[in-house]
Amino acid sequence: MAKRAVHRRARKILGEEPVALVWCEIHRPIPTPPKEVHRAAGKGRLKPGHHWLLYVGAVVFFFVVIPMMLIDKLGGRVDRPSQPRRDRGPRAGQPQAPPDARPSSSGRDPARDRRQDPTHGIFDGDWNLTAGQLLLRWYGHSPNPKRLVMLARDRVCVATSPRRRLSPTKADDFQTFAEFPLDQVRVEGEAGQPRGFATFRLRFADGSWLEVGRLGEPEDADHFLRAVNG
Repeated sequence: MAKRAVHRRARKILGEEPVALVWCEIHRPIPTPPKEVHRAAGKGRLKPGHHWLLYVGAVVFFFVVIPMMLIDKLGGRVDRPSQPRRDRGPRAGQPQAPPDARPSSSGRDPARDRRQDPTHGIFDGDWNLTAGQLLLRWYGHSPNPKRLVMLARDRVCVATSPRRRLSPTKADDFQTFAEFPLDQVRVEGEAGQPRGFATFRLRFADGSWLEVGRLGEPEDADHFLRAVNG
């Protein structure tokens, strides 16, 4: 379950006990908006940031670990006596296996279709509607990828911790950056989805929608999805 500090902060923001809450992320890259739309929205960031320790770890890996692995591998080759190379090609007179001439399956590949989708399957595609405008501001309030969706009796709030954290889901300083009354938004998500793969959508009154995934804390995710289906 979410940390007690998170629940206390949620109660303080909402002024009541939340019906349900869950940490989530935009689980695919945000598509590139038209330049004029991005400029009108303040040219906010469209990608999450990372904690500086992650960059340090990457530098150490590439400049220390990889060279050591290469040196060890080259040293092993020098120590081994040279072996005559064997010709693995087919011998004369032996039949060669014919190339696979089977036609490729005509079925649609969902992953390929998703790659070809300019919206990446995360929103309806109209940048001027509510979901598109929310997407343009998604990372503007914090470089952390995690967002807390809080469901109250009369509204849905989206919050984030403003600081760069290694564990944003433990933050007790998150702030609301978007709030929608229930007559303007509906949360859609199927209960019983496989843990680690569950998603849900925020569907707005203007017909736009935004999909999020990577739901944190499996118990919170299960409770949240049951609540929106109750």
